[in-house]
Amino acid sequence: MVTASGPGGAAEAGYDPMRQFAELAGDVRDPYPMLAELRAAGPVTQVSLGTRHGRYRLDDRAPRIPSMVTVVGHSCARQVLTDTARFSSAGYALTMGQVMGRTILQMDPPEHLRHRALVARAFRARVLDGWRAVIGATLGELIGAFAADGRADLVRQLTFPFPIQVIARILGLPEADWPRFVRLSTALLGVVRDWDRAVRASRQLRAYFAGVIADRRRHPREDLVSQLVLAEVDGRRLTDEEIHPFLLLLPAGAETTFRSASNLLFGLLQHPDQLAAVRADRGLIPRAIEEALRWETPLLTVMRTAVTGTDLGGVAIPAGGAVVVSLGAANRDPARYRDPGAFDIGRDAAPHLSFGDGPHMCLGMHLARLEMAMLLDAVLDRLPRLRLDPAAEDPHVHGLVFRSPPELPVLFDPVTAGAAGSG
Repeated sequence: MVTASGPGGAAEAGYDPMRQFAELAGDVRDPYPMLAELRAAGPVTQVSLGTRHGRYRLDDRAPRIPSMVTVVGHSCARQVLTDTARFSSAGYALTMGQVMGRTILQMDPPEHLRHRALVARAFRARVLDGWRAVIGATLGELIGAFAADGRADLVRQLTFPFPIQVIARILGLPEADWPRFVRLSTALLGVVRDWDRAVRASRQLRAYFAGVIADRRRHPREDLVSQLVLAEVDGRRLTDEEIHPFLLLLPAGAETTFRSASNLLFGLLQHPDQLAAVRADRGLIPRAIEEALRWETPLLTVMRTAVTGTDLGGVAIPAGGAVVVSLGAANRDPARYRDPGAFDIGRDAAPHLSFGDGPHMCLGMHLARLEMAMLLDAVLDRLPRLRLDPAAEDPHVHGLVFRSPPELPVLFDPVTAGAAGSG
């Protein structure tokens, strides 16, 4: 349980952030047979919204959706993600935009390109190299806390706290503030499930970050907030209102990284021969990461809106129609991937869509890959003879919106602090 205090000094005793992340995932174990059935009928499927448009209306403030389609074929999914003239991202203004402000998620070109360039500087290669020490220190502390035990739940004790702690450190937040940062960030991501809670969390995070930004303008440090405050493109610096949405968006990246890392470890642990191959040849780590991202996509769907009436995969979509792109289905399209349901780090490389495609391709994908690579390397170094706990009850991946294993109980040879890294 999280017990420390956070921004504003409020106690976090008894709060379990993993419970809400589990709720966000959705209680579906295996959506792929359903998605395969949809794909067998065609790459694009019309969705019946009913007379009141069911759950697809966020609330009475949101406009009615004239139609909805689900895209399950890889080729059509790429068309939607790359063709911003036909398919707009503006619909995110009605969901995440209501609590995060105007983020690059909801922007279309040319505005999107301009704002993306302003924040992309914070993710350039030189900056990422500077974060390796932060990532390594975080991994060292987390693994060091259980390496001598011989057993662990790698989700609760490693993959879940890891990326959010990295983000908090990169932002330069005091450690005492981390627990509430996690709680408020989790509430923010749950906007569709609990609107009022997300709005309250947004207000509190904005108030907290306002103080952090003001401090960094006066006293810049070696952290991400300072980099954003000082970033210049064409002689212009970011305003506070441009920095706030970006900071509020970062926890979403931490969530998908936690789920991606969990899926990577789960896939390798379920296939001991592939785990052994990666342990013997660390050059296979990038292949294992890309295969895990394809095999179990951490965020299963993204949304777009048809700009004008158009045809996609033989289905007519009216202007304003919602287009749900199933990244998970596209990443398992047999027209694109051989034996797509199998986890196989030896398969021929074929780019996946887990980070999206086109102008909105994930800005934090290089950081996510770096974190996953360093995590896997550290696990292989510090947890000898790592294996699934045979007494564990049915470890599996689940979720319909977000996907990852809820727990990952493992056994390994205990390693004392003095012997760390000898495995």
